[in-house]
Amino acid sequence: MKNLIKKNFFLLLVLLLPLEVLAANLSDAFKVHDGSNNDPLDSVASQAGYNTETTSVDPLIASIIQSLLSLLGVIFLVLMVYGGYLWMTAAGNEEKVTKAKNLITAAIIGLIIVVGSYAISYFVVSKMQSTTLNPNSFK
Repeated sequence: MKNLIKKNFFLLLVLLLPLEVLAANLSDAFKVHDGSNNDPLDSVASQAGYNTETTSVDPLIASIIQSLLSLLGVIFLVLMVYGGYLWMTAAGNEEKVTKAKNLITAAIIGLIIVVGSYAISYFVVSKMQSTTLNPNSFK
């Protein structure tokens, strides 16, 4: 009897759930209720304080670069912690100590390369922008 009640409840739920979904008017979900003709996402973003007027690709590229640099920072931190763990658990084994030192050295060199390449690319891009966006630079 208990099993039959569970099956009937599940059947009722499966049959009535689509009716509830179909009863919603989906066109209301894409309308802005403030009387303007703006996109609802733009309306919500502007209310949250984001700039929705930007049509350039630069902010997207900047956020991608920031995300990648953050990921590389996390990888550097993990490698440093792992190298320190290897060194601490080496218990006098020179082979493990050497492996840990090499790992830490490689992590630091990788971080220097990443920060250096970011600095060089930032310098080059800023000089290109100041040159190309300045109308007096072509005279």
